[in-house]
Amino acid sequence: MKNKFILWVTMLTCFSSLAQKTPDNEALKLNLNESGSRYFQATFLNQAWFRFNDNNPGTTVNGNLQQQSFDIGLRRTRMQMFGQITDRTFMYFQFGQNNFNAQYNVTGNRKIAPFFHDALGEYRVSSKNQLKIGGGLSIISGISRFSQPSIGTIMTMDVPVFAQTTVDQIDQFSRKLSIYARGQIGHWDYRFILSDPFPITSNGQTPPPISSSFANFSQKGHSLQQQGYLIYQFFDQENHTTPYMTGTYLGSKKIVNIAIGGAYQPNAMWQKSAQGDTLYHDMKHFAVESFVDIPLKNHAALSAYLGYFNTQYGPNYLRYNGLMNPATGTTLTASNSITGQGPVYGNSYPMFGTGSSIYTQFGYLLPSHRADLGNRWMPYVAATFAQFDRLGNHATQTFNLGLNYFIQGHKSKLSLDFQSRPSYQVNQGEVSTGSRLNSLTLQFQVFI
Repeated sequence: MKNKFILWVTMLTCFSSLAQKTPDNEALKLNLNESGSRYFQATFLNQAWFRFNDNNPGTTVNGNLQQQSFDIGLRRTRMQMFGQITDRTFMYFQFGQNNFNAQYNVTGNRKIAPFFHDALGEYRVSSKNQLKIGGGLSIISGISRFSQPSIGTIMTMDVPVFAQTTVDQIDQFSRKLSIYARGQIGHWDYRFILSDPFPITSNGQTPPPISSSFANFSQKGHSLQQQGYLIYQFFDQENHTTPYMTGTYLGSKKIVNIAIGGAYQPNAMWQKSAQGDTLYHDMKHFAVESFVDIPLKNHAALSAYLGYFNTQYGPNYLRYNGLMNPATGTTLTASNSITGQGPVYGNSYPMFGTGSSIYTQFGYLLPSHRADLGNRWMPYVAATFAQFDRLGNHATQTFNLGLNYFIQGHKSKLSLDFQSRPSYQVNQGEVSTGSRLNSLTLQFQVFI
C-alpha cells in the first residue's frame, strides 16, 4: 500500500500543477421572466474513480481468485433539470447512473444503466419558504442530512451510505415515491414524508428465503413508510431550493445546526419462528446529529459533523455493502462466511444492521490569500463506529483519511481517499475479526 500511496500522491500533484485559474462561470440557466424569479436550470456531474483495493478473503473477479484489484469507474454520472416555473410551482428531475465499472452487470447488459433518480413537483403554499407541498419520486427523507445528500458538494470523497438505510432494497437508489411537506419557520427547518416503498422482489436481485436466524425485508404484504426530520439552525439558514442537503459550503455560510430524524414502517421485515410460523417486525430508525460549517480567518473554513444512529430492522438483520464493488464472487460458503444480505466479496463490509452507529467527520479548508475557491486544499478525516447485534461484541470500525484539491470549488476537484475497513471470519458458527483491509481511491469530479 505504501508504493500505491506514493503513486496516487504523484498523480494528484501532477493534476494540480496542470490546473489553471478559471472564472466562476454562470449556471446553465434560462430565465422565464425579466426578473429571473422564474427560471429553468440544468446541471451535469461526473465522478470518476481510480482505485486500488485489498479484497476480502475468498474474493474472485470473473472466476479468478484475486487478493487485490485495481479498477476505474464512474461512481456517479448525473444530469439535473429543475426550475421555478411559476411564482409558487417548482419542478425537479434527475437522470443518471451509479457504480459503473468493468464489473457492472456482468451477467446482463452493461448498457442498461441510467434511470430517473428524481421526478417531482412542488407547490409553495406560503409567501416564502414556510410551507412547501410536493410529491413524486424523491430522495427526501427523515433520519439524517446524509440520508438525502447533495452529492456534488460532498466534503469527504463519499457519504456515509449507511444513513440511506434501505438503499436499493425497497427504494430506487434511496428514492421513493412520496408525498411530503417541508419548510423553514424562523430558526427551524422541517420535513415530513409519507412514502410508498417498492417491494423487495423488484430490486433486481433474488431476495434470500425467509430465515429463522435473522430478519430480512418481507416478500409479502405492503405498508407505507413514515419519515420526519427537524433541524434547528442557530445562524444562517441552509439552502432550500431542492430537498438535497449540502455537504460543505466551503466558508460561504455560517452553519451551526442540531437535528433529529426518524423513519417507521410497520411489518416491513419478516422472520421464521422456531415453530415455523411467519413473524413480522416493524422497521424503526432514529438519529440525532449536529453539523457545523463556518468560515474562519484568511478565507479558511471548518466543516464538522457528529451523528448517532439507532437502526432497528428486526432481530439480527445485517447487510454487507461495497461501493462500486470491484469483484464478482467468492469461494466462501455459508459455513465459513456471514450470510444474510449483500455480497461478502470485494470491498464490502457490514454497513447496515440492527444496532447503533456513531459517525463523525472533520475537514479544514486551508487558509489562502485569495477569496475564491481556485487552487485550494482541504484535508479531512471520517470515522464510523458501529455495533450490530448480529456480530455480537465485534465492533465495525471504518476510517477514512483524505485530501481535496479544489481546482475551482466543487465544479472541478480531485479527492484522494484512504480507507481502512474491518473483515470477519466464521469458524464453526462463531464470528471472529480478521485483518483490516484498505483501499486507496483518487476521484476526479466535474460539476456544472
